[in-house]
Amino acid sequence: MVDLLVIGGSGLLGLRITRLAQLAGHSVVATFHASAPPANSADWRQLDIRRRDDVTALALDVRPDAVINAAYRKSDWEVTADGAAHVALAAAAAGARLVHVSSDAIFSGAEPSYDETRLPDPLTSYGAAKAAAETAVKGIVPAAVIARTSLTIGDGDSPPERLVHALAAGAAGILFADEVRCPVDVIYLASALLELAASRHAGICNLAGTDAISRYELGLLIAARDGLDAAALPVGPRPATVGIGALDLRLDCTKTQARLNTRLRGAREFLAPAPA
Repeated sequence: MVDLLVIGGSGLLGLRITRLAQLAGHSVVATFHASAPPANSADWRQLDIRRRDDVTALALDVRPDAVINAAYRKSDWEVTADGAAHVALAAAAAGARLVHVSSDAIFSGAEPSYDETRLPDPLTSYGAAKAAAETAVKGIVPAAVIARTSLTIGDGDSPPERLVHALAAGAAGILFADEVRCPVDVIYLASALLELAASRHAGICNLAGTDAISRYELGLLIAARDGLDAAALPVGPRPATVGIGALDLRLDCTKTQARLNTRLRGAREFLAPAPA
């Protein structure tokens, strides 16, 4: 029997979950959609989670103890919402524990902060898809963990980091001074998800960083860490034409943090330049 099945294992978060689980000695099957990551000791399987029967067949084939679903596509309801339901049905069929990764995009930002008891009120189609996914997961696997998170920062390969490097090099664009999130480091996020997968907890968990910062401040932190010219980063308010997503979205992780050994650090800490 496989210890862990990682759906969306080839993505930024999925790769870290897979690697950390392997380092801990677990047997891991991980999925990819288009192209397999570089070879490692994980058992990689190609999967389209829009195909319900294929997802169930994979789960019944590998019989994992736990499933972590880190797959999504912002512009695709079938992947983000329907796919999450297919993964939940597959986990139920295989008798596996399920951890589903959700997003702060399910909220409007109308409240000062959002703890685990808050109900979704999305403003965007992506947020609506993530909210629908949560509803499906709760209905199909009541004992599942639904982990809501925020901007995920990697080791240079996350979208916010790539944007900052491009802007510092002169690319067109802007960092918004009025769009606030609680960025989380991908390694700590992956560690927390694995910890929850091994626990008996059920329900909503918030997994975000402790610092609520603007996109621009995040850019300054990335620039300082990577030795970029911060003065080259363009800054301004978010134009009304950009979209209707929330401006200020803060996840309150106090309740979840109290049950975790993994400490969810803030961006001012995990992006601090390494000592010389």
